[in-house]
Amino acid sequence: MKVFCGIDWASDHHDVALVDHEGTLLGRARIDDDATGLQQLLDLLTTHGDTEETPIPVAIETSRGLLVSCLRATGRPVYAINPMAAARYRERYAVARKKSDHLDAMVLANILRTDRAAHRPLPADSELVQSIAILARAQQDAVWDRIQAANKLRSHLREYFPGFLAAFAHSREGLCLPLARTILAAAPTPAQAARLTRSQLRSLVKKAGRKRGIDAEADRLREALRTPQMRHLLQVEQAMGLRTVALLRQLAATCESVEELTTATVESFDTHPDAEIITSFPGLGSLTGARVLAEIGDDRSRFTDAKGLKAFAGAAPVTRASGRSLSVMARRVKNQRLAAVGYLWAFSALSSPGARAHYDRRREAGERHAAAQRNLFNRLLGCLHHCLTNNVPYDESTAFPPPPLITLATAA
Repeated sequence: MKVFCGIDWASDHHDVALVDHEGTLLGRARIDDDATGLQQLLDLLTTHGDTEETPIPVAIETSRGLLVSCLRATGRPVYAINPMAAARYRERYAVARKKSDHLDAMVLANILRTDRAAHRPLPADSELVQSIAILARAQQDAVWDRIQAANKLRSHLREYFPGFLAAFAHSREGLCLPLARTILAAAPTPAQAARLTRSQLRSLVKKAGRKRGIDAEADRLREALRTPQMRHLLQVEQAMGLRTVALLRQLAATCESVEELTTATVESFDTHPDAEIITSFPGLGSLTGARVLAEIGDDRSRFTDAKGLKAFAGAAPVTRASGRSLSVMARRVKNQRLAAVGYLWAFSALSSPGARAHYDRRREAGERHAAAQRNLFNRLLGCLHHCLTNNVPYDESTAFPPPPLITLATAA
């Protein structure tokens, strides 16, 4: 007899329901979110035939948390059901639209009973990949936080200190540059910045880590910070300077987090067996490669073909057909993190002759820049799936073979 388990999770407790192949309720329980509750769940599963050879599958509406991690460690298949999909299934069992934790647990169990083939279990990734995923996602979040903090500070400086923004407008890093943060921390107002002497600026430039061109940079900053500009009243300017210091602390914290997480992510990624294959692709370094590996994992059974990987990344288009209506659109439901790094990957891969020629052909065919890059990302994902499956590095001539030569005899 086949048994299926559904868990409706919450922050402090979880409702569990077990059903058989006919949908009959075999057992139910409410467990706490602790080690005792986990043992109660395992005992309940064992009572209804759970063994190491034939583990009972579990459906739950999340893919994270200690409970999910412990269930995956037992080797059983765990299915993370989308809450929106679970809500549609609930209507099959509750016409009156009633809702309870026990009902939700039964609905999840019945999803596995009736439509298990339509859902995908959580991948059996290695411990190393799971740690890389945590670091890579944290690093990406830190980068986004850094951008947000820099935008807040830039917006504030534009209100009372536009001369400082002009002084570092040439730098790609902008306010995230260590020199910019060092100067702004020492002189957060136009009045204080204008009083900085040449020797003080030289000391600040050295403090920021500059090794060469110190005198020239000090002279440039002295001239830029003394450029006349519109000013607020003195007390208003001082108040805005205090707010600048507070925003600067937030920016400095995010910059430090990015550096630490970047180092940890790269070090962990370089120890993975797939790192050499992934970094053999044009446009993929250790950091972007870690982001790609974090999202696709190293469970080879997760994507049986390249088509599934492309759909997961949002590189494959969606076809919508109804009667005589047919439309091909970009995929919106996708792994947003993998799609984000895919844009960077495709852009950086344009340095490769084969990738550049592929992109140019798509552009000549009438596609816009974003569509051509997405198509290139689609092509690279197919190559990546092939290389990881067959454990071979990237080969330019295989990925982008030259067009066949048309001779005069063939044309005739």
